[in-house]
Amino acid sequence: MGNGQEWNIGQLLGTSSAYWRSSTVHAAVKLEIFSVIGDEQLTVEEVSDSVGGKPRSVAMLLNGLTAMGLLKHENKSYKNTDFSRSCLVKGEPGYIGYIVMHHFHLVDGWAQLHEAVLHGKPVETRSHGDEVERESFQLGMFNLAMAIAPSIAAAINLEGRSHLLDLGGGPGTHAIHFCLANPMLKATIYDRKTTEPFARKTTERFGVAGRIDFVAGDFNMEPLGGPFDVAWLSQILHSHSYGECQVLIEKTVQALEPGGLILIHDFFLNDTLDGPVFPALFSMNMLLNNDGRSYSEKEVSHMLSQAGVRDIHRLSFQGPNDSAILCGTLQ
Repeated sequence: MGNGQEWNIGQLLGTSSAYWRSSTVHAAVKLEIFSVIGDEQLTVEEVSDSVGGKPRSVAMLLNGLTAMGLLKHENKSYKNTDFSRSCLVKGEPGYIGYIVMHHFHLVDGWAQLHEAVLHGKPVETRSHGDEVERESFQLGMFNLAMAIAPSIAAAINLEGRSHLLDLGGGPGTHAIHFCLANPMLKATIYDRKTTEPFARKTTERFGVAGRIDFVAGDFNMEPLGGPFDVAWLSQILHSHSYGECQVLIEKTVQALEPGGLILIHDFFLNDTLDGPVFPALFSMNMLLNNDGRSYSEKEVSHMLSQAGVRDIHRLSFQGPNDSAILCGTLQ
């Protein structure tokens, strides 16, 4: 529950079995149930034929989705709700199935959380295929960033800034929207080579490919280039240890011009590291996969200060899951 609220048996059991609901959604997206139905109203047999399943078990899944409010069941057939039609049908602008599949790929790890806690290190999980997992992660991050990038770009004043570094920018969602909001700005996405096809595709889609370049490399091991007059680090620090974060911030600062602006967007814990709920749970997601964790605003502010950044403050932006933005200026 959190926030000092008392638990009861119903809430505890609901939390303990919450994976039943998520697994139902994962299965439906994996089998493309919502996409198969699309704008139509289909019987169990029609859906079963489309996905190659058995009518008895497909009916159970369809009924579960109906009970959860993601499908409608009328006259022995099923159709999408308005929400499912807009968010869970492939090809729709609001499709978020990629991030749902990314969550599905994390399930094996979460089932071994007790082992990770005992041993203090990531666990081994089954592979769903490098290409499949990469697509789900990259396009899933695009799904999430698209929900907030336009408002972030509108809220941050980059007037007079000319060259932005989007560190670990993946498909470049934030770089794209910063450029759209600032016609004189150009940007560089710095990320691994495997993310470049996603970035090229999205920058072309939004008509800013001529203003955004891509540098392939490992930002933990290689120089960042520059100089830049603004650096954007979105959801980067939580994948690294405290020491690695300090080094990365220092390296980023070295790539900035005097007066350069550094912006860090992440899920921030409170100073006692025991809340809010999402950043606290997200730390365990990092435990299962790498040496990172969620950090507090105080911790990240200290890292920035140690790197020579001044005027460190939190912007008014408040995103989903307690994400926030810290900024500061290189003197």
